[in-house]
Amino acid sequence: MSILGNRVTRIEDPRFLTGKGTYIANLDLPGARHISFVRSSMAHAKITGIDASEALSMPGVIAVLTAADVDMEPAQPSIPLLNQDMRRPFLAIDVVRFVGDPIAMVISETKEQGVDAAETVVVDYEPLTAVLDVADALADKTILFPEAKTNVVFTLPTPADPSIFADCEVVVELAIENQRVAPAPMEVRAAAATWDGKRLTQWACSQGAHGARDGLAAALGLAKEDVRTITPDVGGGFGAKNGVYPEEILVGWAAKKLGYPVRWTETRSENMLGMGHGRGQRQIAKMGGTRDGRITAYRLEVLQDSGAYACIGAVLPIMTRMMTGGVYDIANIEYNSYSLVTNTTPMEAYRGAGRPEATAAIERTIEMFAQACGIDSTEVRRKNYIQPSAFPLTTSMGAAYDSGEYEKALDMALSASGYQALRAEQKARRDRGDVVQLGIGVASYVETTNPMGSGEYGAVEITNDGGAIVRTGSSSHGQGHHTSWAMIVSQKTGIPMDKIEFRFGDTDDIERGNGTGGSRSLQVGGTAAQMAAENVIEIARQKAADLLEAAPEDVVLDAATGAFHVVGSPRPSKTWAEIAIASPVALFAEADFTPEGATFPFGTHVSVVEVDTETGSVAIVRHIACDDAGTILNPLIVDGQVHGGVAQGIAQALLEEVRYDDGGNPITSNLADYAFITAAELPSFERIPMETPTPRNPLGAKGIGEAGTIGATPAVQNAVIDAVHHLGVRHIDMPCTANRVWAALQSAR
Repeated sequence: MSILGNRVTRIEDPRFLTGKGTYIANLDLPGARHISFVRSSMAHAKITGIDASEALSMPGVIAVLTAADVDMEPAQPSIPLLNQDMRRPFLAIDVVRFVGDPIAMVISETKEQGVDAAETVVVDYEPLTAVLDVADALADKTILFPEAKTNVVFTLPTPADPSIFADCEVVVELAIENQRVAPAPMEVRAAAATWDGKRLTQWACSQGAHGARDGLAAALGLAKEDVRTITPDVGGGFGAKNGVYPEEILVGWAAKKLGYPVRWTETRSENMLGMGHGRGQRQIAKMGGTRDGRITAYRLEVLQDSGAYACIGAVLPIMTRMMTGGVYDIANIEYNSYSLVTNTTPMEAYRGAGRPEATAAIERTIEMFAQACGIDSTEVRRKNYIQPSAFPLTTSMGAAYDSGEYEKALDMALSASGYQALRAEQKARRDRGDVVQLGIGVASYVETTNPMGSGEYGAVEITNDGGAIVRTGSSSHGQGHHTSWAMIVSQKTGIPMDKIEFRFGDTDDIERGNGTGGSRSLQVGGTAAQMAAENVIEIARQKAADLLEAAPEDVVLDAATGAFHVVGSPRPSKTWAEIAIASPVALFAEADFTPEGATFPFGTHVSVVEVDTETGSVAIVRHIACDDAGTILNPLIVDGQVHGGVAQGIAQALLEEVRYDDGGNPITSNLADYAFITAAELPSFERIPMETPTPRNPLGAKGIGEAGTIGATPAVQNAVIDAVHHLGVRHIDMPCTANRVWAALQSAR
């Protein structure tokens, strides 16, 4: 009987729930000194002096290092597409460019000593004009990198063609703010390093050990083989823990320079200041079509806030462009974007990374188009969906869609929600003039997972007790990798799941890997593990044939019992343990899997909210999610991924926003000021199963990790506006806080 597709309980959880996880902050590293950073308190200023004399006199302080002590040149953006003149020093040299920019590092015997000493370092500034708004950055009045002569980091320009709207009977246009948010993982950034005179070992709080190793080696001028990177348990990433930050590189540099172990764990406020933020797009969307609801033209213009330095966030408009048209068959689509530096925290990838922004734009705009046509938005969606017979297809934006049944997902979500009954209740409340009004929001989406079509490594080793060790180049930080990989290997080999050890995140133990990001892990990493299991079965079959004195082609594995025997004759047989013990070398096989391309999960979310029209407060009553991620390996893990994604999507729609004052000072730099969502604000989610397998990997699996985030945000925003639309409210930007909803109602009145 197959275990695949069953709700198998996660086998990694008991270790975490009993406090046996290993994180960098509690890593046993005898003799390690601690690093604390002195950070800029100005958004944009010249550094005219640094006085560390008081810090150096304090107990336990070993050194205070500034840019003058760092023998590494400022780094060019790691992505060649970005403006290469916008270099980032590891410690600020002459200019600081955002509040939180590292200026100096204190080396101390204890963390507490370092934090206290860092507070006494005096930095003299000459203030410069802070550029905080993307429109101001585009105007180039204040150039943040004079050598670059522009604030434009990256652009995807497309000349606008007004004629695409010329024959439209209905045209709507909307300015949308997709606000900046903080990833806020449970575990903040941390790093630790040792240097043995020849080789660096660094523990990285990262989504990919091999990527972190390569970044460290390049920055420190070392060969890759001279760097070992280990990622122990990682407490969440959400995209922002890809690659290596300057602070992490400085940890490795300090260990090499000073000759003793060093470690760094940031505070939560440092995390909110210095860890890359997400989203941050200003959008202008324009949609046109016929009065009966057929969309014929759509244009999206984007200004992407890149923050103070050119990081991955600056190129995410590529993903937005790819997914501009969403699930719809639209004859004419245009896209235009500019990525710009500002005096704010640099932007990184955040759950969905460019794709949620595309969905939010088109799903908000289609609501307005439907209202202008006088048609229910679900019918407009139905009229414009790409049909199943069209797959596979390549869109005008270059997205090679694999498979999809968009209308089916809509129907399943609407049916589960009781959509017509909800509309009837909404009408009754409106007719009565109730204070608390009902809103129903819908959003259909398609996204790309493993968008670069990259491959992954897997290996399976049989131990002498008949168990297995499965190794992967993917990286686990909460997704349930141990359970998923054990299910795959157990299904193939017949080895019980509790006898399968899972290993990841050590570049000395794992040959190669591309880490975790873009919802790629199962579809490529899981497939590689399955292929490695098949390969080790073939090796074992050859050895079993020798022990059974039979021809290899006559020997089969009974996966139900985990025993090899001659076909048609279950006895005698040889177990995995017997074959492993008899083998002069370890039973080991590896595999690499590179897919034919990206996969494209899709779905529809329906959100039901109540809005108090006197206070503007919003309560989520129900949230229904139909997310199709191809073949489902373990529904329990899919539930967890969807629930986490939906929670973050709702949080952006209602609560979360990184904000700065007029001087560029962050006013949401801790969890008291930043509206981090909790279970108290969320309902029990309703997940509707649906599976449309992809032909692009043997498992038929697509990614699921980011789907909930992509579908939930516009569904909730649409629901809030739907609740008060009859009162004259046309649009409310996210987050739809009580104050914003109340202000929109007052303005409409």
